[in-house]
Amino acid sequence: MPAKLDQHRVLELGLLSRDVRRSLGDLRGSGNAFNSDGHISSPRNSDVRTMRPKQLVQTWVEAFNRADVPALGALYAEDAVNHQVAESPVQGRDNIRQMFASEFARAAMHCVVENLFEDGEWAILEWRDPRGLRGCGFFHIVGGKIAFQRGYWDKLSFLRQQGLPLPQS
Repeated sequence: MPAKLDQHRVLELGLLSRDVRRSLGDLRGSGNAFNSDGHISSPRNSDVRTMRPKQLVQTWVEAFNRADVPALGALYAEDAVNHQVAESPVQGRDNIRQMFASEFARAAMHCVVENLFEDGEWAILEWRDPRGLRGCGFFHIVGGKIAFQRGYWDKLSFLRQQGLPLPQS
């Protein structure tokens, strides 16, 4: 029988190889953190509450890269605010979910972590995407949930890279 791993450590590892997923097969189907493809699934509330801000943002990146709107939404507090400075602030978990659903429907987005720092209740993410866009995000984690997020990135470069319409003057 394969050895059991601490789920929080496994969450830090993100996507697992096929061999590792097979060896962890006894964990699947028992309320753990893996879906059938071996990806991290939506975290349970008990898992999220025990994560440090840096771990929670690592989980956020994994969900973002899967375009997993339910998993992303589960990471936000009910009254959270997500303010991407190139856009108007979005308030409330349901509105944040809708924002992600709309954005994933119109653009192929991927986050490559350049740096991830933690300071108290805050996690700071410096990222890039495969097309060269760069940005950073600040996540305030309260009670194991994202209470506030602010992101900085170049909207005009994003629109051009994605082949989306540019704003009219």
